[in-house]
Amino acid sequence: MLPRPTIEAFDAWLADADLRLDAVVVGGSALALLGISDRQTRDVDVLHPELPEDIARAARAFALHLRGEGVDLGDDWLNNGPIQLADVLPDGWRHRLQVAFEGAAVTLTTLGRPDLLASKLFALCDRGTDLADCVALAPTSKELEQAEPWLVEQDANPLWPEHVRRTLRDLLTRLSDGV
Repeated sequence: MLPRPTIEAFDAWLADADLRLDAVVVGGSALALLGISDRQTRDVDVLHPELPEDIARAARAFALHLRGEGVDLGDDWLNNGPIQLADVLPDGWRHRLQVAFEGAAVTLTTLGRPDLLASKLFALCDRGTDLADCVALAPTSKELEQAEPWLVEQDANPLWPEHVRRTLRDLLTRLSDGV
């Protein structure tokens, strides 16, 4: 799924149904909506709020409609998968939100750059995924240095801090090598 055209179509769908969605999104879809990445994603991760049932129902109906037109879109394409991330993000993240999409019935914000970067770096350190997104964000060495203390706190494993530092060093090397 390409996030921007999908969200634009869903915006029209919700407007026709006289429904409204205001949400904070994260992940690859947020990067695509900001123009940082042009990769496809399989879903739109809503951090906040918990999706109201009428919106969740509309999202499933929208997915069914698109599948009828030959578009591969799962029922869970709009989901609250990362909702628990809101509890551990750096303090003040709600004050650093930026607009990612504004339509007739849908307004999506996303994390400010430091928080979005921190969330992507955490995914990179935790799951070994999101390298392409971290490279697309092109963090400076100073940004990586600023993110490190928060990242180190995200896991109690005694090996975690060194793993984080190694991962950040590797990312910085890749960025400086133009990878």
